Amino acid sequence: MRKLPPIKSDLLGRVCVVTGASAGIGKEAARALARMGATVVLACRNAEKGEAVRQDIVRTAGNDRVELELVDFSLQRSIREFAARLVARHPAIHVLVNNAGVWLKARSETAEGIETTWATNQLGYFLTTQLLLDALRAAAPSRIVNVASNLAKGLELTDVEYRRRRFDGKSAYAQSKQANRMWTWALARRLEGSGVTANTMHPGVVASELFGKAGSLIGAVASAAVSVIGRSLEDGADTVVWLAASTDLAKTSGRYWMDRGEIPCHFRDVQAQEALWALCERMTSRA
Repeated sequence: MRKLPPIKSDLLGRVCVVTGASAGIGKEAARALARMGATVVLACRNAEKGEAVRQDIVRTAGNDRVELELVDFSLQRSIREFAARLVARHPAIHVLVNNAGVWLKARSETAEGIETTWATNQLGYFLTTQLLLDALRAAAPSRIVNVASNLAKGLELTDVEYRRRRFDGKSAYAQSKQANRMWTWALARRLEGSGVTANTMHPGVVASELFGKAGSLIGAVASAAVSVIGRSLEDGADTVVWLAASTDLAKTSGRYWMDRGEIPCHFRDVQAQEALWALCERMTSRA
């Protein structure tokens, strides 16, 4: 990664929510935002791990306005409960970083009967954002940053849960990352004129826990390679922080980024994006 200038921004008085903040780039993005003075909400699944990270960020960032919220982003009931608690405490939210994700070895379903990768990586982003939109609008100008990936392909809207296709962890992850981008474009269109922006980004090949958790030979090889050639977690989080905090991006929306630069993106078919949106709405409906 080329040397980039430091991000100079004062976030005192602003509320930033980072999902999947107990490890990886979520943790480092949360730390950077806390160093800028923000009130940072760490949305994590594991209480013990999340609290250890909260204390670490408080100490290293010199900011005690770091909060922990427990939520399982694979479960819609958990997301709804989390969002209700969060909005009651923070009716205005300035930044939402959607980062929580999984890469699984084998197909599984959540307690709500949805394939786990899709439930977490796409429906988790979608529902969390929908439930926090009023708080984001109340804080406008505000920002949504969606962590995606260049490993994006294979979205099959008629079989997102691999009920007909043979499940493969890499393929399931890749289609969820394609969906993240497509949904971001649809979201940005809906937010035009609201003061809320929505962008998505690729963190690069980051030495995180994600590949190792995938299991299988592919996961083991990928994990070993990334440990050698992968960029640091801080570098992986840099564009997340830049999109969340840079004053240069106040009105920038609907774009795909890496290393603070816009990069070309496929999946710009509006009809397909709207079909994805409708699918996500149906799959997150209480009915």
